[in-house]
Amino acid sequence: MSQILIVDNEKSMRDFLSIVLKKEGYDCKTAEDGEQALSLVENEGADVVITDIKMPKMNGLSLLRALKESAPETATVMMTAFASTETAIQAMKEGAYDYLTKPFQIDEVKLILKNVLERKTLRQENSQLRRELKTKSDFRQIIGKSHKMRQVLDLVEKVADNKSNVLITGESGTGKEMIARAIHYNSSRKDHAFVTVNCSALPENLLESELFGHVKGSFTGAIGNKPGLFETADKGSILLDEIGETSLAIQVKLLRVLQEREIRRVGGTKDIKVDIRIIAATNKNLEDLIAEGKFREDLYYRLDVIPIHLPPLRERAEDVSLLAHYFLEKFNDKLDKKVEAISPEVIRLLTQHEWKGNVRELENVLERAVALTSNSVLSPDDFRVHFLKPQQNIPVPAAIPEEGLDLEKLIETIEKELLLKALEETRWVKKEAAKRLHLNFRSFRYRLAKYGIHRQQENSSPDQLAC
Repeated sequence: MSQILIVDNEKSMRDFLSIVLKKEGYDCKTAEDGEQALSLVENEGADVVITDIKMPKMNGLSLLRALKESAPETATVMMTAFASTETAIQAMKEGAYDYLTKPFQIDEVKLILKNVLERKTLRQENSQLRRELKTKSDFRQIIGKSHKMRQVLDLVEKVADNKSNVLITGESGTGKEMIARAIHYNSSRKDHAFVTVNCSALPENLLESELFGHVKGSFTGAIGNKPGLFETADKGSILLDEIGETSLAIQVKLLRVLQEREIRRVGGTKDIKVDIRIIAATNKNLEDLIAEGKFREDLYYRLDVIPIHLPPLRERAEDVSLLAHYFLEKFNDKLDKKVEAISPEVIRLLTQHEWKGNVRELENVLERAVALTSNSVLSPDDFRVHFLKPQQNIPVPAAIPEEGLDLEKLIETIEKELLLKALEETRWVKKEAAKRLHLNFRSFRYRLAKYGIHRQQENSSPDQLAC
């Protein structure tokens, strides 16, 4: 509820405005002079001050000047029965939002308040966006002191404002999207859209419609024209994540975008020019896919103009401690906890762990530990044992015993263990876990149901990856 402070030495005017504006849903306070008003704003705050100009002790112009010093976020509207044009202009020059001349219509007050509060909200939103942009764009915030990560960040700094296409490779969880964002937000395109699309998340026909858009009637359900993500990203950047999952038919269309910088909507006949920077990312080896006939070589060379490879976490162990302490601070804030430190033994165990899920897995482990601990220092007891112990071998006997063995039971044990490992390593993203085991999703779900495997307790997904 917006807070309005009404300042006037006439009680009747204060009461009248207060009654009317409270009916409009505003939280109203009143003051009889500038000094009282200034004290109220400094102690309790106000979104808008509506003040008379001519008052004893401190007049309206003096109050306006004092508010600009002590509460610059508070908007001020002047009112007076004595105002000349010069007084009004002076008030506006010194930062008043608007002015009212008595007698005024109440609708005039309502309109001014509506406009000033909308502008205030817009300024707050813009300020928040600028703060977010600064956080997103400052790639020096990306955590990593290892030689390999410094090389990556140096390359990002060099190529950020380049127009060439970028191909980011690396295992799942290494932070490919975050690097793509750093590239965009450090380029001249930063004031325009950064669009991401996961190419593995949609079937071919839906992916084509998402990327290129469609015209009305082009297929069942196309009830109107729809611009695609390439059009949305015009003047900005687009991240084609998991580019290796696209079909050959989609790859042909992508090649045309890269060559001609134009697209055609599904069912359309008109070519649409787009000014975009294309950043692609994949956890697959595209050269292997080319050899298998699953990825076009000409598309690969168009994408691979500036290659950036993100090393897995196991190849930069010196970054683990930095990341762990970063996530400790992050989840203390997020979960309103006060965990003060991580024990040296935990740091040793974390550094020795293989981290198949890379930074994403480490982030998940720290979030869980901070959420569940009741201690001020994280100890090994706060971590799930299988994250910190060497991976156990699958229980296959060295020899078949004379009395024989239950093969079906053994196979079920192995299968269940592998299902659980795949789920843990992908943070229980079932589609990704199924892919790791080379199973289709239906078959994977059947196996989960067969063994009664379901997610016992998982915290919400973190909002951002550190690298």
